Amino acid sequence: MDILNFFSRDINQILSKYNFNGLEEIRIRNNSPIILKYHNNEIILDKIVSTESIMQTLSIMCDNSIYSFQNQICNGFITLNGGHRVGICGNVVFQNDKVVNIKYISSINFRVARQVKGCSDEVAKNVIKASDTIYNTLIVSPPGYGKTTILRDLIRQLSDGIDKYNFLGQTIGVADERGELSAMYKGIPQNNLGIRTDILENVPKSIGMKMIIRSMNPRILCTDEIGSNEDVDAINYAVCCGINLIFTAHGKEFNDLLNNPSLKELIYKYYFDKIIFLTRTDMPGQIKSIYKLDRSIKQYVREER
Repeated sequence: MDILNFFSRDINQILSKYNFNGLEEIRIRNNSPIILKYHNNEIILDKIVSTESIMQTLSIMCDNSIYSFQNQICNGFITLNGGHRVGICGNVVFQNDKVVNIKYISSINFRVARQVKGCSDEVAKNVIKASDTIYNTLIVSPPGYGKTTILRDLIRQLSDGIDKYNFLGQTIGVADERGELSAMYKGIPQNNLGIRTDILENVPKSIGMKMIIRSMNPRILCTDEIGSNEDVDAINYAVCCGINLIFTAHGKEFNDLLNNPSLKELIYKYYFDKIIFLTRTDMPGQIKSIYKLDRSIKQYVREER
């Protein structure tokens, strides 16, 4: 589906004048100009958006039934056909410690879905341990460095199998709390996560990880952006079940991980064989540094590259 079809007629007409190659986000704010965000620059359009245009756009994105997307809206985003993600801001209605609605929508952020097949090649080479097993791995970077894109492609490759590394495809369980990995739309993943991958979406990852272990018996467990106490409990359970792990987390340097008490606990339980830090380039998947666990001295040692 042409992404222009997701927008109201007036927004559609002005967006149609611009090149979408390399486009990452379309930011639309009430009574403000539209901003197109590319990898290294942004374009501020002349179009000032009205409340009516925002609501028309949201209605189109929800197949003209905003009510049917209410649960997603309460989480602050909706997932569209094609895997595109739309963040939503506005007046939050909060009842009984729970978000029950977002009304008076003030801005939407259309994040353009784009799988980059092969972008995890360098990471995959460092994750594979043998023909049918991997190193327990934590992939780390600040926001916007492509770690979710890398994890998505890595899951696909490990699920399908990688001939050049003689790696046999493995059954993978994905706890996809916000749908950013699979971009499920009406039960169909819009992103290719491989032929041996099972996905639980729209459930807290700490719950989803346990559910998918019990129900689908994965060899590898994956989820995006761990870092809470609840995550630690679920990961403890996974380790006790003998399941391999691939997760991502926010951080720039090794010490950043130690400043998060939950991540620090996991690191000093020595669950991860490798911690891979990414760097930001035009192509996602470039490695900045790798720390490998030396179990004989119980220390993470930076690998020479």
